Amino acid sequence: MSRATREGKETREEKAARIRHLLATEGESVERNTKGFNAGRYDAVRELSDYEELKDEARAIKEDAISRLPELIEQVRETVEENGGTVYLADDAADANRYIREVCDDADAETVVKSKSMTTEEIDVNDALEADGTEVWETDLGEFVVQVADEAPSHIVAPAVHKSRETIAELFEARFDPDRPLETADDLTAFAREFLAEKIADADVGMTGANFVAADTGTLALVTSEGNARKSVAATDTHVAVAGVEKLLPRFEDLSPFVELIARSGTGQSITSYVTFLTPPGDAPTLDWDADTAGEGDRDFHLVLLDNGRTDLRGDDQLRETLYCIRCSACLNSCANFQHVGGHAFGGETYSGGIATGWEAGVHGMDSAAEFNDFCTGCTRCVNQCPVGIDIPWINTVVRDRLNREGDDRNFDFLVEGLTPDEESGRLDLQKRFFGNFSTVAKWGSATAPVSNWLARTPGVRALAERALGVDSRRDLPEFKRETLRKWFESRGGTRVEGANSGGTAAGVREAVLYPDTYTNHVAVERGKAAVRTLEALGVAVRIPDVPDSGRAALSQGMVSSAEAQARACASALAPHLDADRDVVVVEPSDLAMFRADYRKLLPETEAERIADNSYELFEYVYGLLENGGDADALRGAERETERGEQIGYHSHCQQRTLGLERYTTAVLEELGYDVSTSDAECCGMAGSFGYKREYYELSMEVGESLREEFAGDAQVVASGTSCCEQLTALRDDDVPHPIERIAPRN
Repeated sequence: MSRATREGKETREEKAARIRHLLATEGESVERNTKGFNAGRYDAVRELSDYEELKDEARAIKEDAISRLPELIEQVRETVEENGGTVYLADDAADANRYIREVCDDADAETVVKSKSMTTEEIDVNDALEADGTEVWETDLGEFVVQVADEAPSHIVAPAVHKSRETIAELFEARFDPDRPLETADDLTAFAREFLAEKIADADVGMTGANFVAADTGTLALVTSEGNARKSVAATDTHVAVAGVEKLLPRFEDLSPFVELIARSGTGQSITSYVTFLTPPGDAPTLDWDADTAGEGDRDFHLVLLDNGRTDLRGDDQLRETLYCIRCSACLNSCANFQHVGGHAFGGETYSGGIATGWEAGVHGMDSAAEFNDFCTGCTRCVNQCPVGIDIPWINTVVRDRLNREGDDRNFDFLVEGLTPDEESGRLDLQKRFFGNFSTVAKWGSATAPVSNWLARTPGVRALAERALGVDSRRDLPEFKRETLRKWFESRGGTRVEGANSGGTAAGVREAVLYPDTYTNHVAVERGKAAVRTLEALGVAVRIPDVPDSGRAALSQGMVSSAEAQARACASALAPHLDADRDVVVVEPSDLAMFRADYRKLLPETEAERIADNSYELFEYVYGLLENGGDADALRGAERETERGEQIGYHSHCQQRTLGLERYTTAVLEELGYDVSTSDAECCGMAGSFGYKREYYELSMEVGESLREEFAGDAQVVASGTSCCEQLTALRDDDVPHPIERIAPRN
């Protein structure tokens, strides 16, 4: 039942058509269910006063377990065998299936019943057993639904999340012709329970997965909502448990933080209905169904530990974190793109969502990961939601970089040598090269404006850009300004703060570098001017030096070498200002995320820490100034005469929220008299270049529609991110500026 790998590489038009189909047929159910899980997660984790401490503990346990994995494998083998069971370490899917088929053959099994297990999905065990003539039934309701529909799961926890009650009823009625109508969820559940109860009673082998396995006791921890795992084990004489080797934990006591976190993170429950600890073969008797009594023999137990690429993942410094995953689905439920298309688009052969890129690359290969890797926009909304702190966007970036270079023999480098401003090979996809080098495009655009803007909007150029670069012709293009922010600042003579000397070095006043990100410098120049006026009104001597691009655009396209080179150049340009104790103030949150987070991956530790510690989001900085005696009246200005209580809608940037900084903008706006309403949407859907790309345009707009509806009653709306402003402007057909433009003095 795994997703079949698509034949060949999809064209942009084919991918766009597939996304449209899934939005129309599955999108509503996926959105309703995943958003429900996500909202529940926020509520459930608030109940934990020690939530962050539990996450840190769980992370430390997983790090330790993966570092000692060979030792734990041998320990659990000894433990289980001492208990009377058998452990088999399978090299790959074929090896695992061969062993499981032999176990079923030895048991003369005609029927196997299974509880939910993504690892058995990974190895396609159902197909292997059915090829031998063995009947296999999924006993988890969601898995049962997709088995009957002959579909792959669309979610790693809720496999039928894409199905509505009505479509499930139609499916059951067409397949089973029930003797009573199935009109309600209770009707469907009751029917499935009765049907599967008969299958369980007739089964010869029960198969489960394992959420965790304690190496010291051999205990399996099973976290379920329906109790079907217990039934599948108790009703059969042979129990086969299939688990990836990464499920091993050193001690039984290590299970505690995971039990607290897994249900809260996945479905928003404080704890699932059934948390089962089995130490097989166990004390529960086997059953003689014909005699309606306990059986006489002991239960036969087999623990199949699956490698299937995990050892290689363990040795991969960049992808190793994938093995820390506890399959909770928090990253799926918090991802705006996944919320609208589910795992049938945002997924590979087995796994789905952001973390799936690491899993698919590791266990199925890069081709499977390539099918959906670009659905991850790097927005980072999943980072804080992961209960073990996996940097999922970085895993996606690393895989994207490897896909960019896959099969790279450097034979095409002569095509780009000296002609492109990046560090990539000649094989790089033209669309990625274009968006990854947007700073070069912007420099050219400003240098030749307004001609560049006119030319870019001509029908012929738009059509060519759509065909060659995949830039959707329905998107408005940015308008480059002839006078960049830096040119404007130089033309006005630099800072105008009283007390700064003619050389621009302030004497006895606070100094700050306003980082001229590409968009603020070349396109949204007015927001840069507003930032300068605001900072100066609060007594800050501003500098806008010539600083290179942060590397954000390149990193978003998986151009890691280029991002590293740009990060080094940017850090070098900022170094003298940091030496002079100048703060670095950043308008665009995605660039701040580079300085505070991504540079830790791209630069030496001390250099990255220095930049992170001295960089501030614009409103974070303004808030700090006001808290330390800054005059708020200097920002209002007599010309504005803002009425206290004036309503304004505010959407914070994804990475701004991940960094915990959105509250500063809200606080400043409220201090200045605004009545602020904020959005609940995880993302606007634009996500930098993502919304420009032809294949993702419809998905981008569908994600944004939720945000548009949230702000439907707001006369004025502001947003902190470049992409957010562009998306909301398109959705509302009304200019949506950066909030700094609402508070800056006019002069």
